[in-house]
Amino acid sequence: MDALTIGIIGIILLFVLLALGVHIGVALIASGLMGLWILTGFEGAIKMVTSAFYHKVSKPALITLPLFILMGHLASGGGISQGIYNSLSMWLGRFRSGLGISTVAACTAFGTVCGSSLVTAAVFAKISAPQMRRYGYDKVLAYSICASGGSIGMLIPPSILAIVYGTLSGVSIGKVLMAGVAPGILLLLAFSATIVIIGKIKPSMVGRPMEPSTWRERITSLKSWWSIVIVGIVIFGGMYAGIFSPTEAGAVAAFILLVIYLFVTLPNLNRKESIKELLSNLTETSVTSAMIFLVMGGATVFSHFIVLSGITTALSDMMLGTGLPSFLIMAIFTGIVLLLGCFLDGISILCITIPVFNPIAIASGIDPIWYATIIILSIEVGLITPPLGLNLYATKGVAEKDVSLEDIFKGAIPFFIAMLCTLAFLYAFPMVSTYLPSFVN
Repeated sequence: MDALTIGIIGIILLFVLLALGVHIGVALIASGLMGLWILTGFEGAIKMVTSAFYHKVSKPALITLPLFILMGHLASGGGISQGIYNSLSMWLGRFRSGLGISTVAACTAFGTVCGSSLVTAAVFAKISAPQMRRYGYDKVLAYSICASGGSIGMLIPPSILAIVYGTLSGVSIGKVLMAGVAPGILLLLAFSATIVIIGKIKPSMVGRPMEPSTWRERITSLKSWWSIVIVGIVIFGGMYAGIFSPTEAGAVAAFILLVIYLFVTLPNLNRKESIKELLSNLTETSVTSAMIFLVMGGATVFSHFIVLSGITTALSDMMLGTGLPSFLIMAIFTGIVLLLGCFLDGISILCITIPVFNPIAIASGIDPIWYATIIILSIEVGLITPPLGLNLYATKGVAEKDVSLEDIFKGAIPFFIAMLCTLAFLYAFPMVSTYLPSFVN
């Protein structure tokens, strides 16, 4: 049996294990180790596995991962999300569709301190969806806005997907992080336009505007933004000006949020609740980080196997030999990622596709930063695509009892279309994602 055939069998084994419900990290290690064992022998396979885990997971840049995850937990438990939503509601709620736009804008702002789409979607499903319903929003629209708006959190730095992508591909993490800023704002505008259009076509879906707030109330509400502003300046300003590396920016921002949490949030809780809350945040950060590190280590093992089997070389020669233009190759890769997004989470998709797709993208002359942004946005589309649609399930998990999963699936369709339009725009104008990264060292 030749190496190429063994590689194909290894990929099939991976998907069989995933279909059986095996954890993605374990499935990657098992299929990769099995293939390496056949190709290099048991001793060679074990050496590759241990080396892959050590050299990949011990990278200093990966300290940003648990730091950004911790930031998300501290922010969600620290009242930041509630404060920015209340402030935006005072400014925009008096307009028709204003509460929906406030939710999307709050998701975008919250994304600067939380690198998780799932956390963002769940937080605002608890905060803003009940508020929208009190003002007459249809339940289908209210919760689908939260599920869709949460996806922006994975584009705006800090982005867990950007860190994973940069680590696995070797592309600058700082550049990939900054590449998500403009597309994130573009997605905010696309979602806002979608809500306005829905309100124009069917006014009953967006209920009634809020009672106008006074100018004094609106201006006073801006004080709830101070923590977001500080963290944003540290992350964006620090990396853009070259003061901080992504690792240093993550450390400083996480420290700032921790200080805010310890001296502003916890004093409002009793001692028992505060200790329990803090330990819960630290535990969740540790568990999530360990899971991601396991997946990344497994992805490295699987990547070694794929490269050694010759699949990447054979596939690259085949695609480049057909003379397909680079944009068509990008379209094929995007279509595959969109399809995988229906069944797998984002990190799993990156771990499976990067070893196969990236060498072909590089050989085709595709800009790696533009490519990274397109892939990450394509993965975000999967977050609101049935049957998996993790954001949809996260929203349903905290939704009111009269809201079904089918309601949220149905409500997400207009926002799914808006995301595809945003993806098409990035295809047509790559500079949207490549301009800011050009200033990052």
